[in-house]
Amino acid sequence: MSNAPLMRRGAALAAALMSASLVLTACGSDGDDTGDKAAETRSVKAENGTIEVPADPQRIVTIGNTNLPFIDLGGRPVGVTEASESELDVLPEEQRTAYEAAEIVGSNGGEVDLEKLAALKPDLILVQFHSSDWDEVGKQLETIAPTVYWGLDTEWKAFADAIAEAGNVTDALSQQKADFKEKVAKIQANYSKTINDTSFVDVSRGDWSDPGTFYIADIGCSEIARDDIGLDLPEAAEGKDPLAYEALPFEQIGELSEYDVITYPVDADGKPTEPFAPVVKTNTWKSLPAVSSGRALGVFCPGNNSYGPVNQYLDSLDSALATLPGKQ
Repeated sequence: MSNAPLMRRGAALAAALMSASLVLTACGSDGDDTGDKAAETRSVKAENGTIEVPADPQRIVTIGNTNLPFIDLGGRPVGVTEASESELDVLPEEQRTAYEAAEIVGSNGGEVDLEKLAALKPDLILVQFHSSDWDEVGKQLETIAPTVYWGLDTEWKAFADAIAEAGNVTDALSQQKADFKEKVAKIQANYSKTINDTSFVDVSRGDWSDPGTFYIADIGCSEIARDDIGLDLPEAAEGKDPLAYEALPFEQIGELSEYDVITYPVDADGKPTEPFAPVVKTNTWKSLPAVSSGRALGVFCPGNNSYGPVNQYLDSLDSALATLPGKQ
């Protein structure tokens, strides 16, 4: 059995993604509608060059961070790499079903089974992981099927565009984009005064966080709230590491009192996420002005690397803002 390293499923903090364009050009049949459709190809441009991919791929394997974004767009991969249980728990039922119907070709512990992958006879492989992992396994993947690769710094909107084009699921993307635009506009219209006059801070903990620590989130869903909605949220100075990379001790929770509104992570039922629960149990948290005045808002963020979960986040943020005392 042939195994090659694959990047461990990243913590949410390591997920900010790099802009990459994907260009499609028609290729294949010259207008003969009776030709073999399976033989038609398109040229797509990604980080591993210009790749000839099937015009209508039918057997797609997703590796690394491409798994759930492709499924979010309605894709049905024949092979996937392992996702964490926390990622699967927040998926809509039909998406989890699509994931579980696929063959697992790699673990989230760091390996991909190339023989199992090849046995699936894919006509397209979609990959996103660290460049060092691509250097290790990329050439082997390319010998199995056309392989399209993106690095970890691909910005999430560009990533969604690229996956949709490569995997031929652009219809779903168009609807998701329209929903995103509508939700952003609604929040901006309904809460314009709050957005303009209120200071926010987004705080969180992950299951990777050291005991007794939290962090100020300035990437992920917080970045969407800041950059797309326009909330006044703290962010790292240009050229510096994200604030989210710095673990802060619980003793500094009191410093959050300088902000008008605090947002924090909750699950789909509105309860603080398991990693964040220790924060809300502290007396320092309970005594914060934002908490005692009803201005600490739990917001559900199931993910931030494709439109489906981002749209769920916007719905949750909309509902949370509606509870603010003296909104508008």
